[in-house]
Amino acid sequence: MAMKAITSEELLEKVLNKEELFIFDVRNEKDFEDWKVEGSAIEYLNIPYFELIDGVGGIVDKVPADKEIIVVCAKEGSSKMVAEMLSEEGFDTSYLAGGMKSWSEQLYKTEVYHDDDMKVFQFIRAGKGCLSYMVVSGDEALIVDPARFVDEYRAAAEQDGVKITHIVDSHLHADHISGGRQLAEMTGANYYLMKSEGAIFDFKPLENYEKIEFENVTLEVIALKTPGHTPGSVSFFVNDKLLFSGDTIFVSGLGRPDLGGKVREWAKDLYDSIYNKVSQIADDVIVLPAHYADLEEEINKDGFIGEKLGDIRSKNEVMINQSENDFVEFVAQSASSETPPNFEEIIALNRGTEKATQERQQELEIGPNRCAVHHTS
Repeated sequence: MAMKAITSEELLEKVLNKEELFIFDVRNEKDFEDWKVEGSAIEYLNIPYFELIDGVGGIVDKVPADKEIIVVCAKEGSSKMVAEMLSEEGFDTSYLAGGMKSWSEQLYKTEVYHDDDMKVFQFIRAGKGCLSYMVVSGDEALIVDPARFVDEYRAAAEQDGVKITHIVDSHLHADHISGGRQLAEMTGANYYLMKSEGAIFDFKPLENYEKIEFENVTLEVIALKTPGHTPGSVSFFVNDKLLFSGDTIFVSGLGRPDLGGKVREWAKDLYDSIYNKVSQIADDVIVLPAHYADLEEEINKDGFIGEKLGDIRSKNEVMINQSENDFVEFVAQSASSETPPNFEEIIALNRGTEKATQERQQELEIGPNRCAVHHTS
């Protein structure tokens, strides 16, 4: 049988459709266990490439003859060679074009909301668990928490016939490199970030803005002190209908306030945010976070990741009727998971105190998202 390539976009579509897949991952065991293409309908086989250099004859009994086999490696080369060997043995075989590196960079655009005043699109980065957004109104667009793949947002704006005029980052991200600064330079858009995040380049400090308005959109800036990884963080309340919650509230729980080494102090700030600020927001407001933990668990029937605030509250007891002490203890215990890989260097890049080549940026982002860790209980 002829070997063929499958793109990350095609693979993501299969995952979202919950198609039965057989993925043969030829990376080493540690990398496979740490981070993989995830899906409830996926069957896995992990055998490192170096064990297959002399051929696949010894493992053909572990590979199904009646399914398409998708071979995966880090960058493509090894999976392509293994796929070729399997196809020569008569198996229906594909390899993931670009490997896990391309999987990490794949963005999936879906519509979240529309009315007479605005349209909102979500960009799902399945390989990292990161979410970004485009709000369109009239002839203008606002981008929320953009990834570094700035051409994706420019193409989306062009498709809608609008100009990107505003860009906001909810905080200084720790798990991925922001495209906010570069996108602003390319489009001439205003770029907003909290001054307390310590960025050294030119931007508009969110501390100076209670609202950002354009066309028929009013974006309220809700300052939420340190609910995520950084000294300053915000959420954005749009037209009293949508809450871009950054790393404060996830569909599955709350953000982790431990990366600064002040988990209990920052957990108290998170308590104040949840009980004294977010508590004032109505239950029917749709929460749109910056990250998610599990694509299949959290994507809703409308095809995007988000949920009404009231439903999140009802599933997350720590958001209601908790004393500050109990809340702090819960958050402190929940925040003990592994930190995002390379987060200090990524923060430095996002702050503007360091630079990195395109290749280095790809290397820094390889691996899973570890921001959305406070699952409901």
